[in-house]
Amino acid sequence: MRMPVMTRDVRLIYGSAFLRAVSTGMVGVLLGLYLAKIGFNPSQTGQVVGAGLAGAAVASLVATLRGDLRGRRRMLFELAVLSTVGAALATMASLPLAVAAASFVGMLNGMGRDRGASLILEQAALPSVTDPADRTRVFAWYNVILDAGHALGALLSALPTLIQRVQPGFGDVPAFRASLWFYVALAASTCLIYARLSPAVEAPSGAPRTPLTPAARRILWKISALFGLDGMGGGFLTASLLSYFFFVRFHAGPGVIGLLFFGARVANAISHLGAAWLAKRIGLVNTMVFTHIPSSLLLVTVAFAPTFGVAAFLFLLREGLVEMDVPTRQSYVMAVVLPEERTRASGVTHLVRIASWAVAPFLAGPLMQRVSLLAPLVIGAAMKIAYDILLYISFRNIKPPEEEVVRPGSAR
Repeated sequence: MRMPVMTRDVRLIYGSAFLRAVSTGMVGVLLGLYLAKIGFNPSQTGQVVGAGLAGAAVASLVATLRGDLRGRRRMLFELAVLSTVGAALATMASLPLAVAAASFVGMLNGMGRDRGASLILEQAALPSVTDPADRTRVFAWYNVILDAGHALGALLSALPTLIQRVQPGFGDVPAFRASLWFYVALAASTCLIYARLSPAVEAPSGAPRTPLTPAARRILWKISALFGLDGMGGGFLTASLLSYFFFVRFHAGPGVIGLLFFGARVANAISHLGAAWLAKRIGLVNTMVFTHIPSSLLLVTVAFAPTFGVAAFLFLLREGLVEMDVPTRQSYVMAVVLPEERTRASGVTHLVRIASWAVAPFLAGPLMQRVSLLAPLVIGAAMKIAYDILLYISFRNIKPPEEEVVRPGSAR
């Protein structure tokens, strides 16, 4: 699929998204392993991951309610600063409560995928600096760039192993902390990019005070409830908890797990291009549903795989499908609301998803510790399948403008 025509602001947004995704992909793998190295049990690990996602949920709420009033550029810069400070504090702390508090401030994303407040604002800004005909393609490439960053970040999670090979006297914990300081530097670099965005990314004049139309409210209430169910399922499947699963179940080290997640993010990136191609042929909603259900079924097979090789193969197959709903979902939500409603539509749908993500790790950690290591994978997959079925039933007849069929002589 060809690249869309890119303005300077689109290139800057792509650049900041890539760097943020690299840091997110790296910390998503390293966080669970690092916390295990410093003696945290699964419940404490779940609390730290949940605190980071809770911080992301609060930031998303602020971005949704105040992003257009405060200015998208200004808020993006402030979020980057908070992320940098929180990550630095989490790297220096060692007590569970202190790490959890720093994780909240820095919005540490144990999901391994970038879905926070910055994405809300970038997603709302992209249609403003993009030709409408290129909208789905721009979102597809945006997600390709995100997952390219996620892939590189997953590869960089092998840094502790590399550091110890170069410096044999380096202990496990210092090697992990040195890698986390690299994460801090990546988070800081996005501040410089956001400072260069133009006023074109801001909301249309008067948009912050324009109420949502009744039609938009109806759609957002229904779709947000479904995204909440999907988000809860995803919260059982954070990269940090999956890394912990592979580490405990198959004794895989950070280098091997990093390579696995690198492959997963490459599969995600390729799937985004396929999603845009498929959506043009079968529609956005159909693409979301008919690729997502098989990915959830594959996840269940990962839980019961007999060896790491089999589990890794099934996991990579799953990752080739699971993200095809992301650019299509983003494009669909932006298409069915008015331009001045996009920040709130983006914010509400992402806020519900992130809040659901934040709750699930607090449950997944104790389940892994006290019930079964496999429990989060099975529960998460079941919730995602339920979401897909309900989404198809509710939205199969609500079409974005480009999919509407206009009969001759009738009004659109």
